[in-house]
Amino acid sequence: MTTAAERSALEALGLQPGEQVRFRRADRARWQLGTVQCLERDGSLRVTDADGGARAVPLAGIEVQDRAGRARSPRWEPLAERSSRAVQLTLM
Repeated sequence: MTTAAERSALEALGLQPGEQVRFRRADRARWQLGTVQCLERDGSLRVTDADGGARAVPLAGIEVQDRAGRARSPRWEPLAERSSRAVQLTLM
């Protein structure tokens, strides 16, 4: 369970807990899908992989789905690009 502070830190990057991302491990060449958990103290992102293993991945190694272009095949963009754009808050 994420706290309000953890959700706020993720939202500042344009992420939400449970959002799907992809990342590369240092020992593998292929992208792997994972689920966002929280922002770690060292600034990395805690991601759970398909096997349930938690990984601390540097933000530079994370890609997110482009929210504007969700067509048949997802388009991926570096997290740095999404977090550099202004994030609009949803109104309740």
